[in-house]
Order: sequence, then structure tokens, then C-alpha cells
Amino acid sequence: MVGANVKAETMKLMEKRSAIESEMNGIIYRLTQPGGPGLSGNLVDSEGFPRTDIDIPVVRADRHRLAELRNDHKEITKKIEASIEILHSARLAPKSSSPGDSGNNETSSSLNASSDNAAASAAMDMDPFINIPFAVIDEIADASPTAEDGLQLGDQIVKFGDVQYQAGENLLQKLASEAQANQDKAVSVVVLRQGSPINLTVTPRAWEGRGLLGCSFRVL
Repeated sequence: MVGANVKAETMKLMEKRSAIESEMNGIIYRLTQPGGPGLSGNLVDSEGFPRTDIDIPVVRADRHRLAELRNDHKEITKKIEASIEILHSARLAPKSSSPGDSGNNETSSSLNASSDNAAASAAMDMDPFINIPFAVIDEIADASPTAEDGLQLGDQIVKFGDVQYQAGENLLQKLASEAQANQDKAVSVVVLRQGSPINLTVTPRAWEGRGLLGCSFRVL
């Protein structure tokens, strides 16, 4: 039941990562409010004095906490990717048998096959390339195509057109290429919003702002 144990551990890691992402999104939202200090903005005014319109100790604490969470997020993502590789290997592992096996060997082979099938079944219950969000919207412009088509700040992208999670890929570049290739065409998008999957359609298009979407993504 190694496969089942790995799956259970992977699900726990994903829940932990979701909690980290929720806390990160809360901090990002606070820091990027209109008139706010931003994620890395200057905390002094044009004359070099500390800004009086923000609570500098709180801002510094938020930024420090965000840096810690990002490091934790990277580490837990590495563990998830390693678990996914194990699950995926279990699902794709070929089943072999020897023509000459008989008697007790047949019983042993049957037991082994049953164990292998259980592990593979556990792996198949969670398709690692469909269920994992790979990017989050961390900035979105008013009146942009993204905003008008229903995406929101903090939405986690599970699938954008043909782009979905794949370890080792430059996913930001793939997102940009997918948007450019589908200018003025509807693109199906699946996001996680507060833990719930939502299906949307977004049409990349020219507007008065920059880009075809009017938002920025951060890879998870």
C-alpha cells in the first residue's frame, strides 16, 4: 500500500501548501492596496523621512513573513513534485509475468499483482497533471480583459488553455505564449478560488493597458 500512503502524504502536503498560499495572498492583498507600500516599495517619502501614511513596523513584519512563506512554499512544492513522480511512476509501471510460473509461484505472483494494482489504483485516483495549481494572479488591472472576464486577485491557475502543471517547465512563458496564440479567441480556464474549482472563459485581447490580459502571474 505504498502508493496509498504516498497519495495520503501528498494530499496533506497540498493542504499545507494551500494554507501557505492563503496566508501569502492575504499579505499580498494588504500590501498592494491602493496607496499601500507594495511588496517592495520604499518606506520613506521623497525627502527621505519615514512615511506617515503607513504603519512601517507592520509593513516590515508582513514583508518578512511573506519572504518566509515563499521559502516554505518552495520547499513544500519540491516535496509535492517528488511525491507526484512516485505516484505517476506507479500508475505507468508495466506489469510483468513469467510464462513458466506455476503452483506456489502463481499464488505469489497473484498476490504481488494485487498489491501492485492497488498502488497503481491509488495513484490513478489523483491525476497529478490536472489537479495542481501552478500559478496565482498576484496583480490585476481594472477594466482589463482578465477582470472583465471574471478572474480575481488570488485565483490559482490550474489550467489555462492547453497549459497545466508540469514539473521543470517554464510555465510563465507558456502562459504568455498561450495568450498570444489565442488573441481574440476564448480560452478555457480552470482556477481554484478559496479552495473551490471554477471554470471560466477568458479572451486575450488588446485593451488600453499593457498586454493581452492585464494581469500578472506568480508561479507557485
